[in-house]
Amino acid sequence: MASTHVTGKVPANDNQNEGMSRNDQNILQKHVAFFDQNNDGIVYPWETFKGFRDIGCGVLLSSAAAVFINTGLSGKTRPGKCPSLFFPIEIKNIQKAKHGSDSGVYDSHGRFMESRFEELFRKHARTNPGYLTSDELMGMLKENRDPKDYLGWVASYSEWKILYVLCKDNNGVLTKDTVRAVYDGSLFEQMAKDKAAASSGKRT
Repeated sequence: MASTHVTGKVPANDNQNEGMSRNDQNILQKHVAFFDQNNDGIVYPWETFKGFRDIGCGVLLSSAAAVFINTGLSGKTRPGKCPSLFFPIEIKNIQKAKHGSDSGVYDSHGRFMESRFEELFRKHARTNPGYLTSDELMGMLKENRDPKDYLGWVASYSEWKILYVLCKDNNGVLTKDTVRAVYDGSLFEQMAKDKAAASSGKRT
């Protein structure tokens, strides 16, 4: 939702300009950058809403996600700053907003941990090493729960449930390639392109 992967970027310096190049971002930042509609390094609730709509979520889910995500993460990514009623999320500090009870695939600097990703499938993909079933996913979430970390439980469940509903294949499973793509942010881009192409096809 996360030992260091050799391709992980060094975390962005806190003095870095907000509108950083995506080539300068770590993997967690790239995961979030899809929602930065104008590439200014900040994600506002309306951008979160549009991002969820772009990947195929309905209005209610997109609205709830925008409220939950931006109110929950804004303050954590803006340390030392006054709270803002616009609830902006600063991408350069997104690693500060990592919640508990997660998979541990991102480290504390927002870098992708290949060993933890492989361990996730080694431990939980019991039916087939190339995918997770719904039951295996629920088992993973229960095992990752930190004691009394109720917000972390809700956050992890919500993230993985949305991913499962939107991205399960025709056999009702989440493939390893799909899960990897959501961690590096490339899945969102592809989903948005697929939805746009489908919508264009309906109009012609």
